[in-house]
Amino acid sequence: MFPDGRTTVMPTSEGIRRAKAMGLDLVLVSPTAHPPVAKVIDYGEYSYLEKKRRSDAKKKQHRIEVKEVKFRPNTDQHDYAFKKRHAVRFLNEGNKVKATVFFRGREITHPEIGERLLRGLVADLEDIGSPETQPRMEGRTMTMMIGPSKAQKLAQQRQRQQGRRPPPSDFARSRRPRR
Repeated sequence: MFPDGRTTVMPTSEGIRRAKAMGLDLVLVSPTAHPPVAKVIDYGEYSYLEKKRRSDAKKKQHRIEVKEVKFRPNTDQHDYAFKKRHAVRFLNEGNKVKATVFFRGREITHPEIGERLLRGLVADLEDIGSPETQPRMEGRTMTMMIGPSKAQKLAQQRQRQQGRRPPPSDFARSRRPRR
């Protein structure tokens, strides 16, 4: 294919000769096609545009991170609410939350307390997140993964496509400025 839009079938040597005459390069686009498809273009400009397109696609990607929220079996209500707000913020940002309950000493004899705490967290976060794994004991810790819900992911994708940031979480709205 030539820059003016013409397409012709010709031997490779003829294509190279015509490209050189125009001061351009013959670039192989589809080598597996029969006959192979090549374009007559400026290769430097082509490689620059390809690199720029790849970097733009990379910028638009959102890497999902795993954020951890740690609890103890005897965590008070205020501390639980504080950490729950952090989990809400993480899920609203599109990240996964790893909820961990750490047992010390004789606390390990009552893993049902930690499981109840994690299941309560899932119940509190059910509108913005869904459990990806069930509570699982690993040594002295009980862990559970919570990911953003499908509706939350779709809303974030739409906002990213429109170039807007997601709305701030409850945590960000509830903070008062310092005096």
